[in-house]
Amino acid sequence: MLKGCIDLYAATGDPFYRSFVLDYLYRYVAQDGTIANYELNKYNIDSINCGKALFFALDETGDERFRKAIEFHMQRLREHPRCGCGNFWHKNIYPHQIWLDGLYMAQPFYMAYENRFDKMANVADITRQYENVRKYLFNEEKQLYYHACDTARIQPWADKDTGCSRNFWLRSMGWYVMSLIDCIDNCSEMLYEHYRLLMDLFREAIRGMLRYRDEATGLYWQVIDHGENPDNYLETAGSAMMAYALMKGVRLGVLNEEKYLPLGKQAYESLVNTKLISDESGLHLKDICAVAGLSDTRDGSVAYYLSEPVVCDDSKGVGPFMMATAEYLRA
Repeated sequence: MLKGCIDLYAATGDPFYRSFVLDYLYRYVAQDGTIANYELNKYNIDSINCGKALFFALDETGDERFRKAIEFHMQRLREHPRCGCGNFWHKNIYPHQIWLDGLYMAQPFYMAYENRFDKMANVADITRQYENVRKYLFNEEKQLYYHACDTARIQPWADKDTGCSRNFWLRSMGWYVMSLIDCIDNCSEMLYEHYRLLMDLFREAIRGMLRYRDEATGLYWQVIDHGENPDNYLETAGSAMMAYALMKGVRLGVLNEEKYLPLGKQAYESLVNTKLISDESGLHLKDICAVAGLSDTRDGSVAYYLSEPVVCDDSKGVGPFMMATAEYLRA
């Protein structure tokens, strides 16, 4: 949501968005840069994601608390447990597991930090984690990434040979392509080897996803490659993520404008026309998967992904929709 506000401020200049972000952060960031409600011992990679908003707050205010808070988040990342291959665990209760979601939660913050404060000293650590994900989670035939991989090969949802989960969940792929384009945005073209790797992975992932888009709307299915399933549906959050990634990819010159901008705009316009609804209380964004994951009780089957609640106005859909709106306005 904060990223959506920051992007809309960049696109419109409306001070409402700036004020929302700064008011929010001043409530949660202490003078010494600590975050009162940060759960230190959970080592949850999701907790890093909000740290991205701190760069904006520092630039807008110059308040040293935000510089300290950036270091607070970076120290959490330095301490975060890793798999044997070097990738961050998803969280303490999911040891030795790499999830696509986690790439979005950590890597854009990590890249922004390297760009601003560390002279790109650890950029190879970032790109190596993407290389590992390509190695362990990519399905060559489908040209898609599995939701997660258990590198210990012990979870009930994990394939005993590969460690991968069983299916391709839309929002996890959405997190993945957004993570790549946001990292590209903060990676200098002078670092050619690393910049090129991120671009190649992004383009490959986009091409893979476009194989499964709904032609009529430009939106994407909750279980990406099972559009034929009568219980499947065109899910809003992941589709908004794809719209954002396509349009931002064009804006940054990573994707061809003539070919890809119409696809991003079509997806965004379909979200507005089919997923944004109005009632007496105002506008609502519908058809958002509330949550999906992998655990002892969540087996990663097609039936599982289609059984999770479908809701309105969840921040995991509204935030990316705001981000896509900003890219649409810029386009």
